Amino acid sequence: MKTKTLFILFILLIITSSVPVIGQQVDFSGEWILNKEKTVLSDNPVFLSRVSIKLKSDSLLTTRVYENENGEEYPFEENLSLDGKEYKIVIYDMPRTAKASRSNTDGSFIIESTTTFYGDNGEEDFTTKETWKMDNEGKTLTIDFTNKFSGNETVGTNYYNKVK
Repeated sequence: MKTKTLFILFILLIITSSVPVIGQQVDFSGEWILNKEKTVLSDNPVFLSRVSIKLKSDSLLTTRVYENENGEEYPFEENLSLDGKEYKIVIYDMPRTAKASRSNTDGSFIIESTTTFYGDNGEEDFTTKETWKMDNEGKTLTIDFTNKFSGNETVGTNYYNKVK
């Protein structure tokens, strides 16, 4: 009888200790740098070379650093709630509207944005949809993206390694 009771308590202990692990969300927080060996860079002259992420329960604060082929960097900060609400900021005289949400199924993030450029042909919108995913070890951030600009669509995947 004692053995049976101890066995049941042991099983209950295992079940109750594993429930918090199942419910935990992936923590994207940290410093991430583009893995240029694994990533196929498209013909775009500017790419996201690194990103700093601070994840809270209800918001996502990022410092994105874009880089051009000459190595010049263009950083900007963005703070988005995870409820899909649109936020507006201005980046280098270009208005940007963005929203973020978190998937309940796999913990990934979906970030949608529109940045308006003013060029020789007038106003143009650059729209992006990104899906951010983390590997099981928390060492690789994958960003699947779809960019639309001037009637062209670019689809790709960038891979980032955690450095902090």
